[in-house]
Amino acid sequence: MIPISIVMRILAALVGGYALAALFSVATLALPMRPAEAALLGMTGSFLLYTGAVIWVFASRSACYAWLGLCAVALALLPPAVWVWMGEAA
Repeated sequence: MIPISIVMRILAALVGGYALAALFSVATLALPMRPAEAALLGMTGSFLLYTGAVIWVFASRSACYAWLGLCAVALALLPPAVWVWMGEAA
């Protein structure tokens, strides 16, 4: 039987890391640069961010701290991503 804390960390790494990488790739489109360059930066940066999120999740003290860290970064990336989703960018 797998402990619930391990299951929560795996979920945080998979789901939270993916959501964070997706938010980052969208948020980079709000940067003042050409859209093709912003998309390339977002794609490459999302791979680094996803890797960092997985490392963060398994290195943190508990699964709760891992989720809190992921949510803090997501809250920082959310305003520019919403700005892009609302069509204000480009």
